Amino acid sequence: MAAWPNPALPLLLVAALLAFEDWLSTPSCSGGPPRHGPGDLRAMMVADLMLFGSDATYADRLFRDHVMYKFFANSIQTLKPDMIVVLGDISAKGSELTERKWISVIEQFEGMLGQHSSLPLLTVLGDKDVGNCANLEGKFVHRRAKHLPGLDSCGCGAFEISNVSFVSLNAVALLCGNNNLRFGVEKFMERESHHFQSLNEAECYPLGCEKREGSTDISWRRNSMDSGSGPVILLHFPLHRFDAEVTGVPTSAEAIVSDHSSVFSSSKQRGIYDRLHTLPANSTQYILQALKPRIIFNAHTGSFSDFLHADGTREVTVPAMTWKTRGVPGFVITTFDTKGTVTLSCCLLAKEWHVIMGYLAFLCLTALAVKLSHQLE
Repeated sequence: MAAWPNPALPLLLVAALLAFEDWLSTPSCSGGPPRHGPGDLRAMMVADLMLFGSDATYADRLFRDHVMYKFFANSIQTLKPDMIVVLGDISAKGSELTERKWISVIEQFEGMLGQHSSLPLLTVLGDKDVGNCANLEGKFVHRRAKHLPGLDSCGCGAFEISNVSFVSLNAVALLCGNNNLRFGVEKFMERESHHFQSLNEAECYPLGCEKREGSTDISWRRNSMDSGSGPVILLHFPLHRFDAEVTGVPTSAEAIVSDHSSVFSSSKQRGIYDRLHTLPANSTQYILQALKPRIIFNAHTGSFSDFLHADGTREVTVPAMTWKTRGVPGFVITTFDTKGTVTLSCCLLAKEWHVIMGYLAFLCLTALAVKLSHQLE
């Protein structure tokens, strides 16, 4: 029996390793990736990366970051997104970091993107990035937000890419009671509501178009926009889901209030939202009625969810792109086509123990191949 030539063995092992890593880092997408036609916008939605930046351990740097780089590179090359959206918690403990260490987290993420870091990037702040209501402070949020593209001092932003409008909201602030930062987020939503309503001031009839009467006096209670005609909403926390979600909106006008402080009238109620990690009912109503979202993307729960509110608004929760939470890591690939249709697919990645066992199996097979090669010499 002919022996396997020793000089070729290292090359064969390297080729086998590359093939193994390529197979391991290929995402499994439900229903296959959405179609991507000319003029369509495809976005890769990721969340809960929980990076440590300069505080990363050797295990993170030599193993987890390496594998995550492979995940990103292979996913982007396979699915070819036009942009990347991060739905919060890019850092594992951003609220405890100095500004220099926060920058190291951003640089770590850019390193994971590698040659694809030039893709348009939209970001959202999460609770691990800026903290919770007990220590949420406007100046601190601004110091975090200024290093992320397009966010204002409140951690919100408005973007338009390929005729698709995106609005990024600081959902952490909306969980808080009488907080100036929350009031700033509400004012931002009000401005965006007025902006999108002004784009719909002209109403067309069979004989022509006329300007709406009283269009200069706009409030979110009398939003003339059609449901689903607003922007794509990006935020970290899921919206509140009403009991049985039969109506999805209050049964009386009195139930809709613009002052959310009543929701936080007691520490017991604040604790409820801290445990549920969803937006209060009033904040949910405000977003749905003021902005009439085309679709909503959020994160935080760690797993995928596709939910339809009673008014027809679709809310998609993106899984965590990390092994630091329970569940299978993954992301969502979304296509906004030129006809206004939104299609998406949830893509899952290998579990950490699967990857570890895979590398161990490869090392064992490598050792066996080397041993057999020596015996056949």
